[in-house]
Amino acid sequence: MALMLPPIRGQLAIAGEWSSPRDDFESLSPANLTEVVGTFPAALPSEVNAAVDAARSAFPAWRRTSRILRAECFDRLAQLIKKDTDSLAELMARECGKNITECRAEVIEGLHMVQYVFGTGRMPFGEVIASEIAEKDAFVRRKPWGVVAVITPWNFPFAVPLWMLGPSLLEGNTAVFKPSEDTPAIGQRLVELFTEAGFPPGTLNLIHGAGETGAALVANPGVNVVCFTGSYEVGRKIQEVSAGMHDRVVAAEMGGKNAVIVCDDARFDLAVTAGILSAFKTTGQRCVSASRILVHESLMDRYAKAFVDTAKRLRFGDPLDPKNFAGPVIHRESVEKILGYNALAKQEGVTVLLDGGELESQARSASKGSCYLSPFVYRTEHRPGLRVIREEVFGPHVALIPFRDDEHAVRIANDTEYGLSMAVITESYRKMRFFRDECDYGMGYVNLPCIGAEVHLPFGGVKKSGNGHPSAAALVDAVTHRVAWTVNHGTDIKMAQGLTTAIDGGPA
Repeated sequence: MALMLPPIRGQLAIAGEWSSPRDDFESLSPANLTEVVGTFPAALPSEVNAAVDAARSAFPAWRRTSRILRAECFDRLAQLIKKDTDSLAELMARECGKNITECRAEVIEGLHMVQYVFGTGRMPFGEVIASEIAEKDAFVRRKPWGVVAVITPWNFPFAVPLWMLGPSLLEGNTAVFKPSEDTPAIGQRLVELFTEAGFPPGTLNLIHGAGETGAALVANPGVNVVCFTGSYEVGRKIQEVSAGMHDRVVAAEMGGKNAVIVCDDARFDLAVTAGILSAFKTTGQRCVSASRILVHESLMDRYAKAFVDTAKRLRFGDPLDPKNFAGPVIHRESVEKILGYNALAKQEGVTVLLDGGELESQARSASKGSCYLSPFVYRTEHRPGLRVIREEVFGPHVALIPFRDDEHAVRIANDTEYGLSMAVITESYRKMRFFRDECDYGMGYVNLPCIGAEVHLPFGGVKKSGNGHPSAAALVDAVTHRVAWTVNHGTDIKMAQGLTTAIDGGPA
């Protein structure tokens, strides 16, 4: 573990002005709960409203700025991210506990989003449509909604905000950003980079805080779009509050209970690797992590042994050590939740294959000085009412479930309220097509883990996982609305559908 650094003094950023530091809450490193990464102010309701007002005031000028000039701000941002990749990754590893190699990959993913946005700045953003009338030109254009509230999770504290802020700001919206209260330091550093890149005052405003701050932001009628990634419970509340605002759009991604399906013709080593990466990367704390591995019954015994043997070899430890596979979970509440699901699995009668728990070498003291957990793996038949194979755990907790045939696998995979990500491991193009068409998901993979999003593809899900507005490149559909624009180049008026222009009371 590296030496502890002096705590960051957190600030709010409203209308281009940084507030005085205020020590309302601490951000602690989950690898060492005695390390204070920073102290941060929880925005008061008046400060939340001021941030929305600042974004509203900045909107007209930003909307009128050339789309190409808006994009050039992102080019400058990209250069700053490249320069600061290592320091950003180290801060992220300290604050959220992800292994440093994953943190570097996340910074690169955020960079890719910024580069994508810059590249689209000179691309078409509308359509030319034929008119029934020869003298008319018809166009479909996109217009920004106005103020976008961006509320993001701790597990991807750099990339996910950029998935949302990038398309929102490029299209001419302004934003109020509330990072997770578990990762405020990396959120603040991101806003500092936006400022350094030359985004005008008020274009992007930063507020810190927990649920109360987010609720105040969502309740403000000056917000036109809410972009949210987090739990279903919070996402549902956001949608309920927003339902009474007629011009409010909500783009929500709300977790998953994802599955990897290992068919009888799977390449075996590939299938084991895909399962391990899906289940345990980021210590199982991705919304696309797999907590269910569905295995054809003919392979189950062999697969279970190989999977458990591999899981036993994984190194969970200091997130700043690149030799480790993964780091701790985010906080003590998460530790207790995951251990509770491990206990529930036993109560529900599963066969435990690897009894993961707290790593004693990482949490020696009775004061629970860290948040390290090891993999918990079990085998169970699919049966009605089994909670552990239907509810999101968000940790290194995975079920191996046998299936008889492809139809049976689909029934198991779809037997959850979520539908975010899935993967199928097979050499058969017919099986690929069958699972592609029959499973419930927003992101599907073949002969890959069920993790690994790319920014130019939509990121979202169905059922409780999403509400039809995917993030990343596809977010443009939520943060803009389409308008029709028709121009008459003739010297008289001709109407569509054969309608005449008689106005003298004669026959129409």
